[in-house]
Amino acid sequence: MTFRDKVYKVVAKIPKGKVMTYKQVAIAAGNPKAARAVGVFMKNNLNVPVVPCHRVVANDGKLTGYSGTGGIAQKKKMLLKGGVCFKNNKVNLFCSQWIK
Repeated sequence: MTFRDKVYKVVAKIPKGKVMTYKQVAIAAGNPKAARAVGVFMKNNLNVPVVPCHRVVANDGKLTGYSGTGGIAQKKKMLLKGGVCFKNNKVNLFCSQWIK
């Protein structure tokens, strides 16, 4: 299994209402130094219904990089609809971070 496949497998398991950081995903997929690669994989995600790339956020909860229609604003809408908590325009990782 490639690192990309492992990343998609990890992200596919993030439940509705929760998020993981790019770094958390990289660690869970077996390469702690590959957070940027995780971002590239999310940008190029071709299996959106199965791999919810909008549930991956920056280390500080900031919404970054969403290549889907509507950009960051749409990413925030989808996360809010799913029940993710926000504080000061960032995801409140205290209540919404998924720890595997």
